[in-house]
This record gives sequence, C-alpha cells and structure tokens, in this order.
Amino acid sequence: MTDYKNEFHQYLLKHKNVSKNTYEAYVRDISQFAEFLAGEEISDYAKVDQSLIRRYIDRMHLMGRSDATVSRAVASVRCYYQCLIYCEIVQYNPANGIKIEQSSKKLPQVLTSKEVDLLLTQPDISEAKGCRDKAMLELLYATGVRVSELIDLNIDDMNMHAGILYCHGERSERIVPIYHAAIKAVNDYIHRVRSIIVIDPSETALFTNMNGTRLTRQGFWKIIKTYTKQANIKKDITPHTLRHSFAAHLLENGAQLKDIQEMLGHSDISSTQVYARLLKEKFTQSYKKYHPRAKING
Repeated sequence: MTDYKNEFHQYLLKHKNVSKNTYEAYVRDISQFAEFLAGEEISDYAKVDQSLIRRYIDRMHLMGRSDATVSRAVASVRCYYQCLIYCEIVQYNPANGIKIEQSSKKLPQVLTSKEVDLLLTQPDISEAKGCRDKAMLELLYATGVRVSELIDLNIDDMNMHAGILYCHGERSERIVPIYHAAIKAVNDYIHRVRSIIVIDPSETALFTNMNGTRLTRQGFWKIIKTYTKQANIKKDITPHTLRHSFAAHLLENGAQLKDIQEMLGHSDISSTQVYARLLKEKFTQSYKKYHPRAKING
C-alpha cells in the first residue's frame, strides 16, 4: 500500500501549523494505522469506511490505549484523509463524524508553596553543581517554561537588568518576567560556575552539564528526581511539575487565565483552563473538609 508520506508532509507544511512533535506524532499514528489496514488485508485507502475505523478504535482500546491516545490517533487519520482528498487520491473522509467518548481529563500534579520552597532549598549552592541546579529550579518556577525550553535557552535569552526571559518556543516567542531570587540565582551561576566549566567560547547554552556542553532533558530529569527524593516529597514529580505549580499558584493568587496563557505559551486557552478546574477542586475539597455543615452526612 502506498503511504503517501511525501504528500502528507507537504500538506502539513502548507495547511497545518503543527510543531515538530505533533508532526512526528501524526506520522507515527498513520504508520500504525497502515499496519492495521495491512492486517485487515486492505490495500486501498479508498476502501476504508467508518465501520473499519471503529474496528481500529476497538482494537486500540483492547490494547490498553488511553482515551487521549485513541482520540489523537483518530484525529491523525482524519487529517491524513484530508490530505488524500486534497491530493485527489480518495473522495471522502471515513473518519469524519467519529467522536471518542473521553473520561474526565486527569488533573496535573502540583506542589504546594511549602513543597516548592522545600525543593528549592535542596541544592547546595556552595558547590558548582548545586549552584547550577538552584538556578535552573528557581528559573523554572519563576517563569513556568517547559523543560525543553529551559534547556534550549541561550545565555543571551536572559536580560538580568530588565528582569525578563526571552523564551523561543516551537510555535512562538514570548517574554516572561522573573522574580528577584531567580535572577540572583542565575546571575550567581553564570559568574561563579558557568564561566569556569564552559571552555568553548562558542558555546551559547545557558545551562550546561559539568563538562561545559548543553544540558539534556534526561540530565534535568535526573536532577529533579534527586532533589525530590532528598526533600522527601512523596508526590509523583515530573519535569512539568514546577510548570504546573507556577500556573496553579498564579491563578490561586489572583492572576487572570489570559495572562497565564500568555506566560505559558499556550496557543489555546482550553489548555490553561485545566488549572481553573484544579483550583475549583481544591476549594471544593477544603469546603467539604472544613465547613461544619458540609461534614454532616445526609
């Protein structure tokens, strides 16, 4: 079966504003769909109908795929057929009209303000590695940038005097303010540690490993896991936890969703609204736990 990879690639470039990660997900989903069709002995995309798409959905559920994964896979197939129609390879889109019933989206894990303070005090800033780690953790919580954006930062992306960070995301650029403690931690790292471990004058990375080359996502993952364990925080911490905590704490203290959306670099406000749900759930739990009448059963 012809996979039309080149046509799909050109279609996405021309008609869809997708990131590199989204593009790779599309291609991966379509490859898996093609494998399913081969197993069904279907050699022509024009012969695919809704009943076959639904069998594909059932198969993914049987394989234990999450609702979000199945929904994305169907969206990928729908997009692929849009491409095939555009290229006049097929006449209709069998994925149109198919919706996935999704369970309630899992709310992100966040730290309390006290847990953040505890985590940020773990690095030993008298040591070079601890000084660097302190700067990274402070900057991550100060700005809410993604870990991938953090490790992609260059030294020129920090404006110490203005107290702002220039963040270059995959889809857009944004400016995020930085609180004083984070500026101080990063400034200390740059002048006391980075200036010593970075030998190559052409190295532009803000944060590097102890060999002087750009830090990796895996390297940061190990760092945050180490300090979480050291702080005896029992929550399931991920590289995104400080980003989630940044957003939740801003909202809790009165920031507007639209402003948080801009700082996080969300293209869709619905991605930011999950923090409003998180805050609502927190207040509901507190109400049920502490209001004297709410604790009365029946």
